[in-house]
Amino acid sequence: MHSTLTPILDSPAQQASRAQKLQLLGVLSGFTAGAWLGAAEAPTKLVTIGLSPIVISLIMVVGVFLARWSVPALILGTSSVRADIRRAPHLIIWALLAGCLWAVANTMTIFAIRDIGLSIAFPLWNANSLLGILWGFLFFNELRQAGWRRWLGVLGGALVMCVGAALLAIASSTQSTAAHSFRGVWAALGAGVLWGTMYIPYRKAYLTGMNPLSFVTFFTFGELGMMSVLAVSYLGVAPLFRELQSARDVLFWLMLGGFIWVLGDLFQQYAAKYIGISRGIPLSNTNQLWGLLWGTLVFGELHGRGDSTYAQVIGGSLLMMSGVAAIAFSSATSSEQTRWKQAADRESQRYNIEREFVEARMDGRQSSGEVKPSRTALDWLLVAAATAIFAYFGLTARLPQIQLNWPPALLLSAATLTLLLICGATLHRTTRFH
Repeated sequence: MHSTLTPILDSPAQQASRAQKLQLLGVLSGFTAGAWLGAAEAPTKLVTIGLSPIVISLIMVVGVFLARWSVPALILGTSSVRADIRRAPHLIIWALLAGCLWAVANTMTIFAIRDIGLSIAFPLWNANSLLGILWGFLFFNELRQAGWRRWLGVLGGALVMCVGAALLAIASSTQSTAAHSFRGVWAALGAGVLWGTMYIPYRKAYLTGMNPLSFVTFFTFGELGMMSVLAVSYLGVAPLFRELQSARDVLFWLMLGGFIWVLGDLFQQYAAKYIGISRGIPLSNTNQLWGLLWGTLVFGELHGRGDSTYAQVIGGSLLMMSGVAAIAFSSATSSEQTRWKQAADRESQRYNIEREFVEARMDGRQSSGEVKPSRTALDWLLVAAATAIFAYFGLTARLPQIQLNWPPALLLSAATLTLLLICGATLHRTTRFH
């Protein structure tokens, strides 16, 4: 049985209306991604109770691995994943590469949080927005024929973001000793470079029609493999095992952080698909605002600091946010979207993928030859297994002995859940998660 979830659009008016809906969906996905990616970093504050950054990153990746298979299985089923891989097997390599880059970058962020704090490290590694703009222009025809206003919005926003990052780097010197401060700054910036480069495989995948839910399943093998190599190389097998044993009471919280990160990353993937990496990545980098809120309101990172530190951190974050806004509202014109389609045609010809399939997926619908995805017993087994693992560690977990302010934590959690429900419903209504 074949099914198209959205009718083929013939008239220019229908095409323009559909393009506008997808643009708005991409913007909403980017903001939702920012909230969830920001919340995911909160468990990394466990580094302050003596856990190794390597162990924290490794256990987060375990949670990521469980989520990246169970969530797609629950939403569409693994049959959709297998169908996508049969059409574009070359993307398995790109997904593994992106996962390796993510694992190294995530580990660097843990070191950055330890040395300069969550509220300051966030905006520094979000320099990946600049690389996203560069790679989108060079490789995927983004911002081509966009007009001078769009160029001014994007480049002006990027400049403002750089100024904000500089203010935050200066403020970081008051957070810790000089040596640790500079080490944390470099770790955060290095993570931004790796994450910015990681978005190249993202865009290649979506220009060839792959569903974000399919791409992330193989992405996670690169993450877990690279992180395991890093952990064994950095600590050794026996010390790693001892650290895991000593951290067994808090493993659940770290795995939960990985699960939350996957939800944010999925929305980031949809943003990259529908509005490109030059716009989608800066939008998802609103996580710096959420990171600032978690760091200051929940964990009290800036408590007792001088007025100048508060001014630099808040001012730098607001500057970077205004830069993100300028980029986000520089929406793609019809001429630029035509150049996106040219990039998609190039990718489909290079890898011998049906043009009709690529066009349909870029339009957020199934192609006429696709079978409607369905869930099997395997999918429910994956969901049940992941749930059981989380439940086991949850029953053995204890609250970490760190100070936090519960009312803001509950308020921020409610806000992120609200965005999840709104954006998830919009994705389902508009694209059926395609």
